[in-house]
Amino acid sequence: MDIYQIPLQGHRSQQELTFTQKLRKAVFKDRMTGKTGLVLFALLAVVIGLFMGATGIIGGAIIVLLIIAVPTVYSMVAYPKAGVIALMTMAYFIMLVIKFNIPFPLGTLMDALEVLLIFGFFAQQKRKRDYTIFKNSVSLVVAIWISFNVFEVINPVADSMMAWVYTVRTVAFVTLMYFVFLASIDSVRFIRTIVVVWLCFSVIAALYGMKQEHSGYSQFEWVSLAGDPQRAALLLIDGHWRKFSIFEGPVTFAYQMVLACLLSICLIWGTSKLWRRLVLVVLIVMCFLSMIYSGTRGAFALVPAGLILFCILNFNKKTFIFGAVFAGIFITLMFIPTTDQNLRRFQTAFKPSKDPSYLLRQANQQRIKPFIRSHPIGGGLGSVGVWGQKFSPNSMLAHFPPDSGYVRVAVETGWVGILLLCTLMFVILYTGIQNFFVIKNPELKTYSLAMTVMIFALEVGNYPQEALVQYPSNIYFYLMIAILVKCGQLDKKMQQEEKAIALSLQATPPNLILSNA
Repeated sequence: MDIYQIPLQGHRSQQELTFTQKLRKAVFKDRMTGKTGLVLFALLAVVIGLFMGATGIIGGAIIVLLIIAVPTVYSMVAYPKAGVIALMTMAYFIMLVIKFNIPFPLGTLMDALEVLLIFGFFAQQKRKRDYTIFKNSVSLVVAIWISFNVFEVINPVADSMMAWVYTVRTVAFVTLMYFVFLASIDSVRFIRTIVVVWLCFSVIAALYGMKQEHSGYSQFEWVSLAGDPQRAALLLIDGHWRKFSIFEGPVTFAYQMVLACLLSICLIWGTSKLWRRLVLVVLIVMCFLSMIYSGTRGAFALVPAGLILFCILNFNKKTFIFGAVFAGIFITLMFIPTTDQNLRRFQTAFKPSKDPSYLLRQANQQRIKPFIRSHPIGGGLGSVGVWGQKFSPNSMLAHFPPDSGYVRVAVETGWVGILLLCTLMFVILYTGIQNFFVIKNPELKTYSLAMTVMIFALEVGNYPQEALVQYPSNIYFYLMIAILVKCGQLDKKMQQEEKAIALSLQATPPNLILSNA
C-alpha cells in the first residue's frame, strides 16, 4: 500500500468535510485571505460608510451594536460557559446601570440573555443527548415546580391573565437557569472560576458599600432618591441612611454580603494555604461590616444561622472552638452599650417583640391565613404586589403586603404551592447534606458544603424578606443549587474512574506490569 494513500491522523480529506466545513474553508481560508477578500472587505467598508453618512449617529450606533451583538449571541449559544459568566455579571451589576437613569430596557436584555442560554441548552442537549442532569431528585422537583407555575394559568380565582404572563416570564426563565447551569458546569475548574468571579464581585460590592458609609452617596444616587421620595423614606432610619451599594436596595445588598461571608468561611475550612486564609478573613470582615451598614435586620441572623449548620455538619474540636469564639463576639455585639446607629439597629434585630414593623407583619399574616386555607392553588401568579396593583387594582390581594417570600408564594399559589416550594427546599438541603458525607474529593466537598450553607441561609432569610425575587439573588440561588448537584455528580464520576483503573490494574498480569515499569 502506498504511504501517500494513508490519511494523516487528525486531518480530513476534502471529500470527508461536511457542507458547513467546506463553506467555511472556501469563504474564510481560500478566498478571504487573498485578493477576493480584500475587495469584499473594501466594498463592505464603503457600504458601512454610506449607511452611516445617510443615517448619522443612529446608523453608527446600529453598526456598533451589530458588531457587539452578533458575536455575543453566537458565544452565548455556542459557548454556554461564557454565557454563564455573562449572566452572573449582568445579574450582579444590572441595578447599578439602572441607577444612572439610562433609558434602556435592561430587564428585557436580561430576559433575552436567559432565552439565548436556554436555546443554547436545548441545542446542546440535541447534540449530546445527555439526560443525566435530569436524573436526580432536585431536578425532578424543580421541573414539578416550573410545571405548577405554568399550570397557574388556569387558576379560576385569578383576576388577571396579564399578571400571570408577566410573573411566569420571570419565574419560568429564572428557574430554567438551573438546568442551563447544571449542563454548563462540567469540571471542578469551572466551579472554581465561578467561585472566584463571585468573590471578586463581592469585594466590589463591599467596597462600594463602605464608600457610601464613609463618604456618602454619589451625585447620581441622590438624583435617583430625589425622584423616588417613598424609597428615600425607607432608606432614612433615625437620621441615618441605610446603604445599598450597587444593588436595588439594602435587603439585596445585605443578603449578598451574608452569602459572601458564609462562602469565605467554608473556603477557609477547605484550604490549608495561609495567604488564602488571610485574604478570606479580610473579605469576611469587609462583608460583615457592609452587611451592618445596610441596616437590614432580617440579614443579621443569617450568618449565625448558616454557621450553626456549618458546625453541625463539620463538628470537631476546631469548628467547636471557632463556633464558640464567633458566638462570643456575636453576643457581645448584641448587648454591648453603644451610640453607633448601625450597631443599635443590629441589636434591635434580636428584639422582634419590640419592633412595630415585625408586629405589623405578624398581624398581616394572621389576616391572610383564612384565604390561604380556602384557596388550594392561591389567587394566581402576580396577584400580589406591583403586577396585582397594575392589572387588578380593585382586588383584595393587590394591596396586600406579603413582606415574606413564603407568604407571597402561599397567597399566589395556595397551600399546594407553598408545600411544593418547601419540598424543593427540603430536597436541596437533603442532597447537600448527603453530598457532604459522600463526596471524597476535598475541593468538591468544600464547594458542596458552601452551597448547602448559603442555600440554608437564603431559605431562612426568605421568611422575613422576599429574598429570591431580586437580581442577583434569584439567579445566584439556582446557580448554587446547580453547583451543589454537580459536585455530587462530578465526584461520583471520579470515584467510578478510580474504581475502573483499580480493576484494570488487578486484571493486568504482574509480569506485564513489571515489564511496563
